[in-house]
Amino acid sequence: MKSKGTVYLVGAGPGDPELLTLRGAELLRRADVIIYDLLVNPALLRLARPDAELFSRGKRIVMPQERINEMMISRARDGKLVVRLKGGDPYIFGRGGEEAEALAAAKVPFEVVPGVSSIVAAPNYAGIPLTHRDFCSSFTVFTGHENSADAKINLRYEEIAKIPGTKIVLMGTEKLDEWTRSLIAHGMPADTPAAIVESGTLGRQKSVSGTLATIAVLAREKGLSPPALTILGSVVNLRDKLNWAEKRPLFGRRIVVTRSRLQMGAFSRKLSELGAEILEIPCVKSATPDNKNDFIDALLSLNSYDWLVFTSPNGVSTFFDFFFKRFHDLRDLGGARIAAVGPGTAAKLRELHLQVDAMPKEFIGRKIAEAMAGDGSIENSKVCLLRAQNANADLPRALEEFGAIVDDIALYKTVAETDDYFGAARNFLEHGADWITFTSGTTVEYFHARFDLPRLMKKFPAMKIAVIGPETSRALRALKVEPAVEAKEHTPDGLIAGLLRIK
Repeated sequence: MKSKGTVYLVGAGPGDPELLTLRGAELLRRADVIIYDLLVNPALLRLARPDAELFSRGKRIVMPQERINEMMISRARDGKLVVRLKGGDPYIFGRGGEEAEALAAAKVPFEVVPGVSSIVAAPNYAGIPLTHRDFCSSFTVFTGHENSADAKINLRYEEIAKIPGTKIVLMGTEKLDEWTRSLIAHGMPADTPAAIVESGTLGRQKSVSGTLATIAVLAREKGLSPPALTILGSVVNLRDKLNWAEKRPLFGRRIVVTRSRLQMGAFSRKLSELGAEILEIPCVKSATPDNKNDFIDALLSLNSYDWLVFTSPNGVSTFFDFFFKRFHDLRDLGGARIAAVGPGTAAKLRELHLQVDAMPKEFIGRKIAEAMAGDGSIENSKVCLLRAQNANADLPRALEEFGAIVDDIALYKTVAETDDYFGAARNFLEHGADWITFTSGTTVEYFHARFDLPRLMKKFPAMKIAVIGPETSRALRALKVEPAVEAKEHTPDGLIAGLLRIK
């Protein structure tokens, strides 16, 4: 008998992916099927398994509510773990209650996972507490988008105007003039402090503050549009003092990340924590090398090497994935010393409790060879260089100049990534960005093949480029494009530090 699946109505939070609950993250990692709304941050879908079915419910793919209900029910009856990923909280203006009713009627097991609502998150990120001992001890939430055909749920502004405390208005931007005038007409003071927050919690957040009488004009002047919410009340006056999110050093900067999908997570997260809006457009991905036999031979000869050299975290992961399929004891690695190119690579090795014997301060061929030779000559040392197929020849050449005998082993090959899973590339081509970041010459090569970089720079003349080091700069200059920033420390953190130096 086929096991019955379960549907989880999961609140995705207000936009910032770091505000997803632990329970929500766990279910996304386990899900067989994910049905997500348009306003869900695509970064959350990185948590999904590679084989999970993903379905978008949004403007470009119109999926009626009935179809969503049918899909949840049918997939669960097939024994699937289904995540219905909804912006904010499933039960707050998100039709989550209706979906839960449909599941209950179909006798399909379900669970509701609350999410952080924009009701509290967006004001927070705009520096506005909803309650404060010196101002108010309550808040009221209502929607500015009425259904004129249903008088039962229409708003009674004569009553709302008299309610004390903070008021939060959702989905009211399009009728802002109408409902603000109505509140004033029913007795709410025209000078009540007011603020509107668009795309709250995201790097593209915009906000403006004024009064109930002026907020509609101010919103038009600043070009605010949905998704946005409005806050009314004296707590808005705390905004200048408490506005922490919009004071972050990269707030409002739109930054393209081109690293592989597997590597971009930590880099994107750090940029986001500094306030940036991130467009994830991975340009490279790993594939099996053309010749796997060289690696297999190297595995069987590990005891013959004096040095193992790893040049990337991906190389470490790939190597040990293969290693532990053939061996069951880390001691089978032999007595070779280990060199790591970059702190990320070293950290990956240390996760396996392996000592890194050499790590250069600069990640260029000669400096790596010098670091390995720091405690003695590497002349006649047998070196196994574990890296990507067709990687730069500078490193093996430098090692050979120091007298080493080098086996250059391809663990993987880097190929172009052209999928635009969540529309970031389409968004970028339409609106551009403030910065494009490159962490290797290969990312430059494949990005250019996909977008024609010089033409793109002409289309968006204010856009700048930041690169991780001299090799990446060299690839850029081959296209007659100059980087605005080259990291002093050739690491992702060094690249971020370079961005922070530019005001």
